[in-house]
Amino acid sequence: FKNALRAALREDPDIVLVGEMRDLETISIAMETAETGHLVFGTLHTTTATSTIDRIIDQFPTDQQPQVRVMLSESLKGVVAQVLLPKIGGGRVAALEILLVNHAVSSLIRDGKTFQIASTMQTGRGAGMITMNESLLNLVTSKQVRPMDAYVKAVDKAGLLMMFKNANIPSPI
Repeated sequence: FKNALRAALREDPDIVLVGEMRDLETISIAMETAETGHLVFGTLHTTTATSTIDRIIDQFPTDQQPQVRVMLSESLKGVVAQVLLPKIGGGRVAALEILLVNHAVSSLIRDGKTFQIASTMQTGRGAGMITMNESLLNLVTSKQVRPMDAYVKAVDKAGLLMMFKNANIPSPI
């Protein structure tokens, strides 16, 4: 896979899709590719935007992480995290968390304060950002998914329960 990515770069593509970024070398090559002006899309098995960023940084040795944070803060444009839920009436529906990297998010990544990204996302709703809990709540209020199914998939279960309460949705537990 790593060799295929390097070979693809020799063709000077405008856009690169890295199907799955599982290891340090693949992530490193993807980041180098983004730094050279290519648009890079990659997938990781994470459930939130913050956990995606943390997973990328944590792949690197501790002594390299400050430099990686700087690189990521300058090249990352956005993160979309998704979880699939059973849909009322059959099928599945995706709950999406969308993070758009603006100056504030870039600074948080660079400064190692990724734990503050969720609150920045809440203030960035107007720019198109949405947290996973907001997405789960939207699916429940639009009657696409059951509250219990949303609760099971939530990372911040206490936060989702509070949102249910504020929206007059009975607690699923």
